[in-house]
Amino acid sequence: MKLSKTKFNGLVILERKSFNDSRGNFTEFFNEKLFNKLVDTKVDFLQDNIVNSTKNVLRGLHYQFNPFAQSKLISVIKGEIFDVVVDIRNNSSTYGQFFSINLSSENNLSLFVPNGFAHGYLSLTSETIVHYKVDNYYNKDFEDGIRYNDSFLNINWGVPIDDLIISDKDKNLPDFKW
Repeated sequence: MKLSKTKFNGLVILERKSFNDSRGNFTEFFNEKLFNKLVDTKVDFLQDNIVNSTKNVLRGLHYQFNPFAQSKLISVIKGEIFDVVVDIRNNSSTYGQFFSINLSSENNLSLFVPNGFAHGYLSLTSETIVHYKVDNYYNKDFEDGIRYNDSFLNINWGVPIDDLIISDKDKNLPDFKW
């Protein structure tokens, strides 16, 4: 596993190694000891989630606030996503900025998102399977989000708005608050 830093403190890209031969391939998907060494902190993941989506499904931008804030490790098992995170840490030098990356089953990249970020993604393929690990449990009383088309953030999702498939809940999320 190889780590690449971003300009956002704690937000890192991980590249998994695949080993191929005539039988197929083998990929070590997660190694706790190596992961914690690479990110230079101890993260205790408590839950794994799998999400299936079709092309043009947009999920997010979601987050949970303390005491249920979540760090996430986002990976794609099948297909491809355009993954977006927004720094919502008030004391951060990158507060209010977003980072985006394409994650796919082909590029073997994962994104570690520390708590303090809103997260969302757009499915780019007809069948997309996203796997994410979280270090805190879901609690509906501590969840919030930012609307996908917030004018301050001005995220270009690369797809006409009329083609997006978005839940009513996500359509009605509030704007980003400076």
